[in-house]
Amino acid sequence: MLSRLLPAHLDNDFRGYQAAIWIFALITAFKLALGLVHVFSADGGAQTMSHIPLDSYAAGAAQNVVGIFARLGLEQLLLGAFFVIVLLRYRAMIPLMFLLALVTQAGAFALAACKPLSLTVSPGAAPMHLVLSGLYIAGLVLSLLGGKSAGAPPDAGAR
Repeated sequence: MLSRLLPAHLDNDFRGYQAAIWIFALITAFKLALGLVHVFSADGGAQTMSHIPLDSYAAGAAQNVVGIFARLGLEQLLLGAFFVIVLLRYRAMIPLMFLLALVTQAGAFALAACKPLSLTVSPGAAPMHLVLSGLYIAGLVLSLLGGKSAGAPPDAGAR
C-alpha cells in the first residue's frame, strides 16, 4: 500500500480502481472552478459564498479580505492545474494527491474549529466540504485497493 502512495516511478500506470480516477477528475474540476470564482469574482467569494460581512467593514479591511480570498483562489487554481497534470500524465500519484487533499481538508476543519470566522449567517459550504471529505476518503481507498498489483504483468489475472 505504501508503494502506491509513494511509487518508485512516476508514470501514468494507475493500479487502483477506475472509479478513483473519475472521483479525482471531479475533484480536479471542482478545485479549478472554485479557484476561478475566488480569483475573478468581485468579492472573491468572501461575501457571496462565505457570508463574510464585507459591507460592514472599513473599505481597506474589506479589500484585504478580498485580496486574501483571491490569493487562496490562486493557490486552488495552481493545485487544480497540478491535479490536471497528474490526471493526464502521472496517474501513479493519484493516491498521494487524495491523501494531500484529505490532510488539507482535515487541517481546514481543525483551523475552523480553533479560529472560527465571524459571519453574518452560517455558510452553506459546510455540507459541500463534508461531501468532498467523503470523496477524498472514497477516492483514496479506491486508489489504494484493487486493480492490478505493482509487479504483475497486465494479463496476470486473465487466465
